[in-house]
Amino acid sequence: MSDAPEDDAGRQAAVELAHRLFDLARAGSGDLLGYVDAGAPANLTDSAGNSLLMLAAYHGHAGLTAALAARGADVNRVNDRGQTPLAGAVFKGEVDVVRALLAAGADPDVGSPSARETAAFFERGDLAALLG
Repeated sequence: MSDAPEDDAGRQAAVELAHRLFDLARAGSGDLLGYVDAGAPANLTDSAGNSLLMLAAYHGHAGLTAALAARGADVNRVNDRGQTPLAGAVFKGEVDVVRALLAAGADPDVGSPSARETAAFFERGDLAALLG
């Protein structure tokens, strides 16, 4: 492998694109789906292990969350802190995101704390009922 300026420029462009994708996920932008459809990894993660789906879910974007799951994003993928998108959605009280994740097969018992444990801790009986 060479440390040629072209290699550095390519790495820098890849990092900038990844940051853009994470920003699109946080913003709930459907533009993100074009990148995934063009080959960007649906399970791309940031330096903390947060996937595109985790960021979309945590920021309350149910439609984007469902679309990423439909494109192969892992709904049970834990970040570096052991948190899942479902637990994050429960923590934030994002009912529509919780529904989207459950419809896509998210397991309420994965992660630490799990979505079920999070609902109990924050006394969210409404969300606990959705989790089954």
